Amino acid sequence: MDRLQAMKTFVTVVESGGFTAAARKLDISLSVVSRIVTDLEAHLGVRLLTRTTRLVRPTDTGATYYEDCRRILAEIDEAELATTGAHAAPRGQLSITASVLFGRRFVTPIVVEYLRRYPEVDVHCLFIDRIVNFVDEGIDVGIRICELPASSLQAVPVGHVRRVVCASPAYLAQHGVPATPADLPAHTVIQTTGISTLPEWRFLAGGEMTPTRLAPRMATTTNDSAIAAAVDGFGLARVLSYQIADELRDGRLQVVLADFEPAPLPINVIHREGRHAMHKVRAFLDLAIETLRAAPSLR
Repeated sequence: MDRLQAMKTFVTVVESGGFTAAARKLDISLSVVSRIVTDLEAHLGVRLLTRTTRLVRPTDTGATYYEDCRRILAEIDEAELATTGAHAAPRGQLSITASVLFGRRFVTPIVVEYLRRYPEVDVHCLFIDRIVNFVDEGIDVGIRICELPASSLQAVPVGHVRRVVCASPAYLAQHGVPATPADLPAHTVIQTTGISTLPEWRFLAGGEMTPTRLAPRMATTTNDSAIAAAVDGFGLARVLSYQIADELRDGRLQVVLADFEPAPLPINVIHREGRHAMHKVRAFLDLAIETLRAAPSLR
């Protein structure tokens, strides 16, 4: 068995989500792909993939082996590039994920600058308001705004943001400024449902996080629309501080209930390969980390 071919085939199956797609990508027959993976599993003595009629996914052991294979193959590529003198020119495809609004405001300018610097790289951006599985969706780099659970991913902190309640000066002048979270039922509430559909906001009081039940007049899946409604004077919205930095600066929105805000959320750039990251990944990380750490609204 050709070990490298087996590793490449297995990685392609995982990243393609199936044998048929992997066969097309590798330009070999479906039967050959299936045989290579079967032989690899027999050689290792473990099941690497769970196969159903609709989906092929790595087992827990397979996911770990996938990460190891991906790192080994990346190191081989790097060694070949260094030997041929092409090490200084990142190339290939890079996949990046972030939330929709953060992706538009911060990541897109970084990607454009990166592409201008490195014309041999193509970038695929997945901007979506949900947690993305790096293995399932073939992601190289992500930006996450949350407390990170323990994982094999490498994380580099670049800033933090607050969870703020805001409203327009016109709304507050007409309806009053809430002094505590207990005042919220008397106000018009705009809720964003992209992350949680629960009709409640949690606040810090007496050293503990306490939920406040809400009866939202408006529920929306996007922060953009919640911010627009708040700027229009419709009610109170809860968003992340970076999302309304411009509106706060020019006075279109004001923050309320600041004394009850939860602890700030960390922003991390995350990736998979650690110090063995491919050159295309390292080059993007360097640019993204420098740029995000310099952004005033993320500090």
